[in-house]
Amino acid sequence: MSEADETRDGVALTNLDQPLSDAVDATKRDLVDYLDAVAAQLLPQLRDRPLSVIRVRPGQPPFMQKNLPRYTPDWVGRVPVWAEASHREISYALCDDRRTLLWLANQRAVEYHPTLATVADLHRPTHLVLDLDPPEGAGFGAAVSVALLVRQALADAGLSGAVKTSGAKGVHVFVPVAGDPTAEELAAATRALAVRVERLDPALATTAYIKEDRGGKVFVDATRSGGATVVATYSPRLRPGMPVSFPVDWAELTEVTSADFTIRTVPSLLAGADPWAAAMPAAQPLPADLVAQGRTIPVARVQAMHEGKRRARARRQTG
Repeated sequence: MSEADETRDGVALTNLDQPLSDAVDATKRDLVDYLDAVAAQLLPQLRDRPLSVIRVRPGQPPFMQKNLPRYTPDWVGRVPVWAEASHREISYALCDDRRTLLWLANQRAVEYHPTLATVADLHRPTHLVLDLDPPEGAGFGAAVSVALLVRQALADAGLSGAVKTSGAKGVHVFVPVAGDPTAEELAAATRALAVRVERLDPALATTAYIKEDRGGKVFVDATRSGGATVVATYSPRLRPGMPVSFPVDWAELTEVTSADFTIRTVPSLLAGADPWAAAMPAAQPLPADLVAQGRTIPVARVQAMHEGKRRARARRQTG
């Protein structure tokens, strides 16, 4: 075994001193050490949830892996999920323990994107999520401004949530739900909340799914429901500086930037604590009026598909 190899928890870790990828200034060891340092906080976000990961190799573009490769050890947990889009069964990883996390790290899995539902019932997400995406040219501060609108809209509906950086320019707001709502009910409530946020400040926030219709505003993405994934709290992101998706107290949201939280700073910031668990409110039932309102709002992807076809026809007629 070379100096660049070692074993942890029975997992052989190889080529640790190699560059992680061409896109970031970090070695494979940096990634492994970070994930090992935050395993106690990250694993609760991944446990029992089908997992997609973004992997990298030097000299190659990053890729998202959903289906476990054939060489995956037998002891790595997995769950079969039928994929309607590809009409096949996909074997998703279940990252329930440190050993599996280390194995994924050795595979150069940088980003961790679990589903919002657990294997107990893949049709019932455990959280309502709004993903706030700033437009090109805008920074983290724009997403923060809209996150505060989300907080107001939640409060107006009798709800509360926790907020985290996306690890990129955006912000994620999570609301734990009680009463086992269906994916359809949760999706409807999410759409209604997004519209309420937009109405609070239509000059700042938009629910327009088609990018060209957003007018330089922050996109309030209500599509994180059903079988959707969201990058896990404490997951690294494959971006310069290796930022991390990190929880922030609402009172401190305007005082931080996404760049404050990286694989190099987060372990000492945590110091054994789990601020995401501490910030997450108790699970709350979805207000009936929120679900009812959401059912009157078209599903964004379907609406965008029809609008795209309509615009294409218009272009052909005028061309």
